[in-house]
Amino acid sequence: MSGLSVGLLGAGAVGQAVAGALVASGFAADILVASRTVEQAGALAADLDDMRAALGSSARPRECLPRDLAACHALVIAVRARFTNANQADVRMGGAAANAPLLRDIARDLVRGHPGVVLVVTNPVDLMTRIVGEHAGHDRVYGVGSNLDSARYRLLLAHHWRVPSADVRGHVIGEHGDHAVICASTTTVAGHPPPAPIPLTQIRTALNQRPGRISSGIGRTRTGPAGAVLAALRHTLAETDGVVELCRPWRDGVWLGLPIRFQAGHPEPCLPDLSMEETTQLHAAAAKLAAAFTNLTADPKEPRP
Repeated sequence: MSGLSVGLLGAGAVGQAVAGALVASGFAADILVASRTVEQAGALAADLDDMRAALGSSARPRECLPRDLAACHALVIAVRARFTNANQADVRMGGAAANAPLLRDIARDLVRGHPGVVLVVTNPVDLMTRIVGEHAGHDRVYGVGSNLDSARYRLLLAHHWRVPSADVRGHVIGEHGDHAVICASTTTVAGHPPPAPIPLTQIRTALNQRPGRISSGIGRTRTGPAGAVLAALRHTLAETDGVVELCRPWRDGVWLGLPIRFQAGHPEPCLPDLSMEETTQLHAAAAKLAAAFTNLTADPKEPRP
């Protein structure tokens, strides 16, 4: 879309993949890259410029300082604090304590007053998105986790039933993590009920194992999240209308993944009819995220619940 500018904060593995997707797609006219150091941002911008030249892309990548991202139509936050994740379960929660202060500072110094859309990629994405949204007081903040989960779900079902992935419609909502909720009761194939019962245990296991399988082979997931970011940008910046799963406020201030219908960039939550079991799972995800957020943001001088 001509004239759009996208700012990227973070030039690590995911940031690099996001930037590459933006250049290859030609979605934005200007791609501004800021990172931990000016040298890192400059190196990525130079690499992207090579890609632009090879593809004949009209995108213009360049490095900048974080403060220079303030006027972009969209800001993608893909930063990550330095930490060692020792979690064997609930892996995405492993960086919560390390990433929270970093995201809080970004919210206050960069997102507050930002005129455009803000997409959070940093894990645990539901908690980090809430931190950014609440500390910035910004009503156009979204997290991309459930969009990636939903894409994986539809792909796994397409492989299972040997149908085109575009024919499968279904959502994964709630937490981007162990409490993800598979909306099996409203999943369709080519507009019809599934041709056979959904093997939920098999699909859930595959969903849980997929990120670890990718990370063990190439270090971490990167191009999948980049695809989720690009899909979110297309909807939030009104390039296309439709439904995309993003992290937004739900009940009692909890932020979690929900299907959002975008019409000319205007968001409207469109939670499908859930079965009793799915409803219970969604409330459990909300309770987990609420408790995690309370512990994460509690005054260290006060006893934590």
